[in-house]
Amino acid sequence: MKTRFLAAALVLLSVSCARGPKDGNYTLTILSTNDVHGVWFDSTYVDSRTRPALTAVKYYVDSIRVAEGADNVLLLDAGDCLQGDNAAYYYNYVDTLTPHLFPRLMAYMGYDAVAVGNHDIETGHPVYDRVAAEMKRLGVDFLAANAIRNSDGKPYFTPYKVVKRAGLKVAILGYTNANMKAWLTEGLWSGMHFDPIVMHIQEDVDRIKAQEKPDVMVVVMHSGTGHGDGSMLESEGLDAFRLVKGVDWVLASHDHRPYTEVTDSCAFLNAGSHGRNLAQGKMYIKVEGGKVVFKSFETGLIPVRAHNADPAMQAHFQKDYEAVKAFTLKEVGVLNTELWTRDAYKGMSDYLNLIHTLGLGCQPAQVSFAAPLTFNGHVAPGILRYNDLFTIYPYENQLFVVKMSGEEIRRYLECSYDKWINTVLTREDHVLKIVCRADARTQQPRWSFINRSYNFDSAAGINYTVDVTKPFGKRISISGMADGSAFNPAGEYNVAMTSYRASGGGGLLKEAGVDPDRIEERIVERYPEIRNILYDYLMENGSIDPEVVGRPAVIGRWSFIPEKLANPALERDMALLFR
Repeated sequence: MKTRFLAAALVLLSVSCARGPKDGNYTLTILSTNDVHGVWFDSTYVDSRTRPALTAVKYYVDSIRVAEGADNVLLLDAGDCLQGDNAAYYYNYVDTLTPHLFPRLMAYMGYDAVAVGNHDIETGHPVYDRVAAEMKRLGVDFLAANAIRNSDGKPYFTPYKVVKRAGLKVAILGYTNANMKAWLTEGLWSGMHFDPIVMHIQEDVDRIKAQEKPDVMVVVMHSGTGHGDGSMLESEGLDAFRLVKGVDWVLASHDHRPYTEVTDSCAFLNAGSHGRNLAQGKMYIKVEGGKVVFKSFETGLIPVRAHNADPAMQAHFQKDYEAVKAFTLKEVGVLNTELWTRDAYKGMSDYLNLIHTLGLGCQPAQVSFAAPLTFNGHVAPGILRYNDLFTIYPYENQLFVVKMSGEEIRRYLECSYDKWINTVLTREDHVLKIVCRADARTQQPRWSFINRSYNFDSAAGINYTVDVTKPFGKRISISGMADGSAFNPAGEYNVAMTSYRASGGGGLLKEAGVDPDRIEERIVERYPEIRNILYDYLMENGSIDPEVVGRPAVIGRWSFIPEKLANPALERDMALLFR
C-alpha cells in the first residue's frame, strides 16, 4: 500500500512539474558582468587609488537581491575572467597550490554560471581545466556548448545549466568565441575545436527546450555585439539575438561595448568591461492556464562606483589580496628612461625598441614584428616592480620565430601601415588614420584610431622608410639589415612575432600572403610568454637602458618620410588623440 501510494505521489509530482508555473504574474531579474579581465579587487595595489571591481559589483548585486528577493535574481558572467590583471596572473601561474581565487569569488558572490572567454582559453589547459573543476565543485558552471572535444564530438565544458528563479525554470545555455583559432596557438586549446555559435544555437535551444521544458531561456556568450548581419565570426551577439527563436535573453561580451536592446520577444545585454557597469534586465511574465500569455522586458546599465566596494567581501579575501599585493610590489629592476606606449604611433620609441630587443634576443630571430599593446600606457623611470611589467606587456602572448621571405616581410609591413596611416596629399591631411566619433563607453565625441592600434606592427632588425605620400603597396622601402648587410626580397628570414600574430590575429599574415592555417610549417622556434622573457631580461641585466635597447646595429632604423611633411602632421594628430 505504501509503495503504491508513493508511486502515485511521484506521478502526480511529475505531472505537476510538467504543467509549468502556476497561473499568475512573475518578475525575473537578470544581472550580468563580462570582460572583467581579472579586476577583482578595487585596489590598484601600488597606491591609494581605487577602481570599479568585483568587490564593488557585490554591493550592487546585494542591494538588488534585497530589493527584489534573492530567489528572483539570476547572476551571470559572459567570460574573459582569468586574464588581464595581477590577481588573475598570480593565481594562474605563481600560486598554483592554493585553491584558485576566481572560483571562490564566483561562489562567494553567488554567480549562477560563467561563459568561457577567449582570454580564459589563452591561460592554457592547466589553468582553465583547474578553474572549471573548482567552479563545478562550488556550484558555478563554466559554460561553452560550442567548444567541442575532438575525440568524441561532445562539449569540452558544461553546455548548459538549469536553475529555479522567481518560481520559474530557467535554462542557461553558454558559448565561447568561435574565432579562437585566429588568435591562439593550438597548444592552448588542444583536443577541441570551436564551432560558430549561430550554426548550432537554434538546434541547441530547441533540444534543451524539448528536454528541460524551461519557462525562460537565457543564452550567455563570449562573443561581441557585432552588426547582426553575420559578417563577424568573433561577434555573433546580435546575430543570435535577431535570428534565434525561443530565446528570451542574449548576454554578449568580448568587444567591451556597453549595449542593451529590447524587442517584444527577447532582450540583449552587454555590460562593457572591467566591472565598470553591471547590466540589469527585468522580465515580466503572465501565466494563464499553465501557459505564458504575456512577457515584456526592461534593460539598463548600472555604473559601478569604486567607493561602494563591499567591506565584508574585502575582509573575506584580505589574505588573497595581500598575497597579490606582495607579488605586485616585488622589485624586478631599474628603468633608466620613460616609457610611453603612445610614442610608437609616430615613429621609433624606447617602448617598442625594448619589445623588439626582446624578440631579436630569441634565437634564431633576425627580424622582429611588434605593436603597442596598451593604447596610452606609461611607466616612469626608477625602480621597476612586477606591476610595471603588466603595463609594458599586458597579455600572456608567447613569442614565436617564423620563417618569411623578404618580399613577405615587405608586404606584411605594407598591410600593417595601411591600418595605421593615410596617404597624405596636402599639409592639412591626417597622417594617422583617426576619426572623431562618439566613445563607445561615454558616448562623448573624441578622436580615436579607425583601426585597432594593437595591430600597428613595426619591424626591427632592418632599416626602412614609410613614405606617407605613397599609396598602399608602395610605402615601404627596405634599404638593408640592421647590421649593414643586404636585404634580399627573395631571401628567407626568421621573424619574431607574438603567438597571437602567428595564429592569424589581426589578419596581417594572411593579407601578406602567408596562410595562418599552415603556420606550423614555418615555425622554427617557440618561446614562453613575452612578459616572462622581459622578466628574465631584467634578472640578467638589472636595468632597461635606452642606449642598450635602441642599438641601431641590432634593431635598425625606420621613419616616416618626407619628414618635413610627416612630422608636423603627426604632432597635430597626436595632439588630437591625447590632448
